[in-house]
Amino acid sequence: MSFRDLRNFTEMMRALGYPRLISMENFHTPNFMLVSEVLLWLVKRYEPQTDIPPDVETEQDRVFFIKAVAQFMATKAHIKLNTKRLYQADGYAVKELLKVTSVLYGAMNTKGVERADVSEEDSSKFKFDLGSKIADLKAARQLASEITSKGASLYDLLGKEVELREARTESIARPLEINEAEKMMKVAIDCVLEQVQKTKDMLSNVALDEANLEAKIEKRKLELERSQKRLQTLQSVRPAFMDEYEKIEEQLQKQYSSYLEKFRNLTYMEQLLDDHRRTEQEMFEEAANMLRLTQNRLKEEEQHLLKSGNNDDSDVEIQEDEGSDSEVEDRQIMKRRTTMQTLLQGRAGARIVGTMQGGDTEEDEDSGDSEIDLDEDEEEEEDEMEDDSMEISPSKSGHRARKPEPLEESDNDF
Repeated sequence: MSFRDLRNFTEMMRALGYPRLISMENFHTPNFMLVSEVLLWLVKRYEPQTDIPPDVETEQDRVFFIKAVAQFMATKAHIKLNTKRLYQADGYAVKELLKVTSVLYGAMNTKGVERADVSEEDSSKFKFDLGSKIADLKAARQLASEITSKGASLYDLLGKEVELREARTESIARPLEINEAEKMMKVAIDCVLEQVQKTKDMLSNVALDEANLEAKIEKRKLELERSQKRLQTLQSVRPAFMDEYEKIEEQLQKQYSSYLEKFRNLTYMEQLLDDHRRTEQEMFEEAANMLRLTQNRLKEEEQHLLKSGNNDDSDVEIQEDEGSDSEVEDRQIMKRRTTMQTLLQGRAGARIVGTMQGGDTEEDEDSGDSEIDLDEDEEEEEDEMEDDSMEISPSKSGHRARKPEPLEESDNDF
């Protein structure tokens, strides 16, 4: 679509007397209602007595309307319109509308406009509607095509008439010979008899084939009856291995039920074992933590005692006693450390070993005795540690309370 075409269309429609003002902006977007209104007005302008349905609400009505307008313009004005562009109802439709408006605009500008108006009234009597006679038009076109084909075939046949005329005259002029005619008739009769014999043979063969097929059908029926009887006998007879099969099936059911019970018990016992091991591990960790705490507390007490002993013993005579006392204290500290290490190793390495079966074995008794001995040893070591601490504290307090004594009586301090 060009600006010139749109301008010419609007000016022509204004000159033709279209009642509505058409702007150049109306066709930038599809506007089918305006296009249908313009087409209907142009058709009425060209032929006032035309009967084209103005319904364009549905898609089918629009298609019918465009086809009717295009057909009317093709038959009346000999103007070929592009229906696809008209259906688009945009700038491309303006080019198709311009074809009709240019014709009407040219007719209006000619000198015989008044004569055309007078002649329209006279010629309106002889006009008829082609919209209602579309089927007759199609039939007329088909007949015209058949006439042309028949005429072409007739022309070809008439072209061969020269040769056919000579052959026809020769065959008519030749005299008829009875002997040859009889021979030809006999040959034809023989051919017909042969064909009849062939058909009879085929019929006889068909009868034989039918008998053979019937015999085969009877044979198959007998085999079917025999097989059905055999099937019934097999179904009625109980197999010899059926009893053994049922017994084995019952045993299998029992074995399966026992298997399920044992499997449940095993899983339950495994769960209990895991819980027991978890609790033991927690107990071992708690014991280790307690031992670690006691060890730290004892170290702190030892350091505190050592510091207090160093501050109180300031005399020279008592230094020798302190040297002997420090040796004794070092021995006690080493002893405590060894006992704590053995306790820790015993608590961490103690494991309970058992089986799923009942009853006690000699190894279990030995292990139980060893565990009892371990506990007794630990209790004895703890008692010794308490005694040592009690011995250390009064000795230190005695040193603090009493006056310095001679070196000879230093061995009686402990």
